[in-house]
Amino acid sequence: MTGISPTPLSLAETEAIARAAHEGQVDKAGRPYAEHLQAVAEGVRARGGDEEQIAAAWLHDSVEDGALSEQWLDEAALSDRTKDVVRALTKRAGESQQEYAGRILATPGALLVKEADLAHNSDPARLARLDDEATRKRLTEKYTRMRALLGLGQR
Repeated sequence: MTGISPTPLSLAETEAIARAAHEGQVDKAGRPYAEHLQAVAEGVRARGGDEEQIAAAWLHDSVEDGALSEQWLDEAALSDRTKDVVRALTKRAGESQQEYAGRILATPGALLVKEADLAHNSDPARLARLDDEATRKRLTEKYTRMRALLGLGQR
């Protein structure tokens, strides 16, 4: 049946794919990486994001981290908007923060997902789990700079 689009993935299916793709990965504090994905998805929902943005939240680090391939994303039964948001949030090698922020701002729906991502990444309770003060300081400065580039102001 040529020309018939596959049934789009449900949010539950997208979540399951993201969890499986990141299985065994941990964040800088040693916590299961899926906890971050869930927090970002919940943050998008709490900020009024729609299902396409919530799906993108579950997948926002998948290509950048190598958990899923760009080819997988291209072929996945996801909306073009969800794919565009994931691509916008995928930091590219050698890319400046300004270029990265510009792409996020130019992609409809991406800013809300990045805002939720930054909120979780810069959560003082999450940062406090890091053993190294220098890493906490570096990450705090990085997230503050990105918030400024995106026009999000201070938390």
